[in-house]
Order: sequence, then C-alpha cells, then structure tokens
Amino acid sequence: MKRRKFIKDAAVAGGATAVAASTFPAPAIAQSRIEIAMVATWGRDFPGLGTGAQRFAKRLSDMTDGRMNVTYFAANERVKAFDSFDEVASGNAQMYHAADYYWKGKHPGWAYFTAVPFGHVYSEINAWINFGGGQELWDELAESFGLKCMPWEIQVSKWAAGFEGNQLP
Repeated sequence: MKRRKFIKDAAVAGGATAVAASTFPAPAIAQSRIEIAMVATWGRDFPGLGTGAQRFAKRLSDMTDGRMNVTYFAANERVKAFDSFDEVASGNAQMYHAADYYWKGKHPGWAYFTAVPFGHVYSEINAWINFGGGQELWDELAESFGLKCMPWEIQVSKWAAGFEGNQLP
C-alpha cells in the first residue's frame, strides 16, 4: 500500500484519538510485534466515525506488515463506550477514538477540543489546534491524565512521517 494513499485515507473527520504516554509495553517490542488496543465510543460499522477508525486500525496494521497490530474494539466490545477514556488512562488499552467533549465531566476543558470554542466549524477548530496554541493547551490537559491527544485529520501525516526511515522491531 502506498504511504501517501494511507495518509490521505486515514483522515477521520470529527474524531480525536488519545495515545497513552506509555503506549508500547516493553514485552511487545521485545517480541518484534507491537500490539495496540484501540477502544472506541462508536458502534462497529457505525457510518463515518466507526468505519473510519476501523479502516485506520487495519491500514496501520497492513502498512507495517503486522509488526504493529491495532485491534479495534467498538463500543461495548471491550468496555462500555464511555469507559474508553479510563481504559486508556489506566494503561489497559493504548488508544481511544472518541469525541473529547464526552470527557467534560472529568475536566470542562475537554469540550474545547471537539465542539468549542465559540461555535467554530471543524476546520476552524483544527486551525486553532494546529496554529493558534490549541495543541499546547490540549497537551497540558491530556498530560494530567497520562494521555497524548491529536486530531487525526491534520496530525496523522506528521505522526506517520515519524516512522519514515525507521525499522520497526
């Protein structure tokens, strides 16, 4: 699969994913295979958000020839939909795919990274996150929960570029 096509197709509108600070446990790396559990708030085959997350998981696994295997767990398959944040924060899963405003009960700041600020549309929120200091605020909030957050549509190309030229174990 061509990497550019993967990066272009991996964009998942409206979803944000968090990766735990200690994403890859040492035993998985030592075995030359990285296992990643992605829990989601969407049902399996939910149009758009659910299917986009499933495609991302499969394409990442395919792109690495299975050396990095992402297993997608839809809502209620591994944990209840709204327990996905806690599943990642506790280290039981490595990634979640959800809308961060679901976590506003944990901290009201989470809403700013999905639907707020000020009624902006998706592209305006992305501009704020990527060019207006939003990512730094998101990092500060997420770090207090042991997470690293990023919007896939813009950031996936930067994240995937980090693998270029590197050998996976």
